[in-house]
Amino acid sequence: MASKRDYYEILGVEKNASADDLKKAYRKLAAQHHPDKNPNDRKGAEEKFKELGEAYEALTDPQKRAAYDRYGHAAFDPTAGAAARGGGGGGFSGGGFSGGGGFHDPFDIFREVFGGGFEDAFGGGGGRGSSRGRGSDLRYDLEISFEEAARGCEKE
Repeated sequence: MASKRDYYEILGVEKNASADDLKKAYRKLAAQHHPDKNPNDRKGAEEKFKELGEAYEALTDPQKRAAYDRYGHAAFDPTAGAAARGGGGGGFSGGGFSGGGGFHDPFDIFREVFGGGFEDAFGGGGGRGSSRGRGSDLRYDLEISFEEAARGCEKE
């Protein structure tokens, strides 16, 4: 992409939009532009879908939204440097669709579009929307011979 569009324009909301307004706009547009719903223009729909996800991610995080409102896309561009962000080494390096640093759960996008039950349908869980707690890790040391490892065995 040569130049990025305004995130508020992408989602079709005003700059003073509430979190609820952002969520409604995102869900509507994400369902409309999902690649599976646009088999004739899969490539274009995929680009639009990614653009929507990037805009939604930036505008729903209060810190990222404040940085975007102040610095625009330069707030998330690691090549823009500190000068474009007003000095200091801070700013955001992005994450998610923008190819920046942070790790994001790949199922977040599906939770946003289809609700929180996505991981339960595929046997996942333990995510933010899940009510199941994660147990402690267990470790047991058990010595087996090379032959048992190669051929397999059962031990109690």
